[in-house]
Amino acid sequence: MASVPESLSAIQEALADNSLSLVELVEHYIKKISENKDLNAFNHIYSESALKQARDIQEKLSSGEAGKLVGLVIGIKDNIAYKDHPLTASSKILADFKSVYNSCVVERLLEEDAIIIGNLNCDEFAMGSTNETSFYGPVSNPHNKDCVPGGSSGGSAAAVSRGLCLAALGTDTGGSVRQPAAYCGVVGLKPSYGRISRYGVIAYASSFDQVGIFSKNIDDCCSILSVIAGKDENDATSSSETVPDYNSVINKQQKYTVAYLKDCIEHEKVDGEIKSAFNDLKKSIENTGHIVNNTNFEHTEFLVPSYYILTTAEASSNLARYDGIHYGHRSKNAKDLESTYTLSRTEGFGSEVKRRIMLGTFVLSSGYYDAYFTKAQKARRVIKEATDKILDKHDFIMLPTTTDTAFKIGEKIDDPVKMYLSDIFTVQANLAGIPAISIPLFTHSNGMPIGVQIMSKKFNEADLLNFSQMLLKYY
Repeated sequence: MASVPESLSAIQEALADNSLSLVELVEHYIKKISENKDLNAFNHIYSESALKQARDIQEKLSSGEAGKLVGLVIGIKDNIAYKDHPLTASSKILADFKSVYNSCVVERLLEEDAIIIGNLNCDEFAMGSTNETSFYGPVSNPHNKDCVPGGSSGGSAAAVSRGLCLAALGTDTGGSVRQPAAYCGVVGLKPSYGRISRYGVIAYASSFDQVGIFSKNIDDCCSILSVIAGKDENDATSSSETVPDYNSVINKQQKYTVAYLKDCIEHEKVDGEIKSAFNDLKKSIENTGHIVNNTNFEHTEFLVPSYYILTTAEASSNLARYDGIHYGHRSKNAKDLESTYTLSRTEGFGSEVKRRIMLGTFVLSSGYYDAYFTKAQKARRVIKEATDKILDKHDFIMLPTTTDTAFKIGEKIDDPVKMYLSDIFTVQANLAGIPAISIPLFTHSNGMPIGVQIMSKKFNEADLLNFSQMLLKYY
């Protein structure tokens, strides 16, 4: 078999001229996954069901009835439900659990003949920025196996970066798609809140969570988004906003106005080479006819505190259902109802999840609710209004995805504050509910990728993807 193409359009061309079959395609990815076990990107590999899908879809392909995503071999984060397949959120408390239904995004992928190759490692219950809190162990960065891939969707980013699947789905609560995309050198899109249904996605913080897409290029991202976006009657928060064919709205030559967040780019925590790269990028964008304005966001210091107060509060409520009674891990040492609850949760949850549940319970408790949770809600409104004000005058906001490149495994795991501050540039989009993307434009002298983050108005994914395509083609 000739080498497998790295874009969906090229794979579909190879399928059309019979130089490649779907079974050969799936076998290629299964082999690649086996050869790269040391990355620990996958929690479960669906070899049997993926090959069956391949055989069934090949027949449809031969009769000209295959769906839009034929040839797409995709991985899904281990918090997205796929009927009769494992669903653990990388947690001991859900070990051996299998989903009894499909999530909306999986249903839509399958309807268009995408093949799901497996589920991907992540931080436990999507709580983490390094993929080190997983019950299955940490994921390694394909560019340097001693480094983290980012989190919480680190397995998804690593798998796409190394070519273990063509694309992957993750979830983004405060940067969990964009940050690992930046660290692993791939495209990572977090759509607007409500653009994609959350039905069948294990909840961390319901007013923040959004399914996102990892890909090697913008075209594949557009193809997937066009299929999985849109209203879902099972998710009241999903939007009825019209979903365009994103592939048809990119590759358009258009001049944009960009807000350059100077205070973020010049932030003391930002790596010097990242600052330099962004200053060069600004000049290049201006030279190609776009308008770039230096802009400051005056509420940066409130982003991380507001985010962690609100998300942990929601997490303490969402994770109450994992109690050792209904399903999942039940302690063998329990003797009565109270000890069943206590021991099952103590044994089942990892330390980071426990930390966030306790923090969330604290900020919601009597005497502290107004001092923390209510203030954080007010801060969120202020942040959203300030963000919208910038976007009223600009098409995009541009800033680094991260302050640094991927760091060594174990380097920050014992310091929660350092870990939480690594989300400083990504949580704004989630607090405001707007779309954001990380694209790999630069490489650091240490050999690691640097991500450029772009945000736009709510439901303006079309322009966001178009501009991202322009930048990737230019560079």
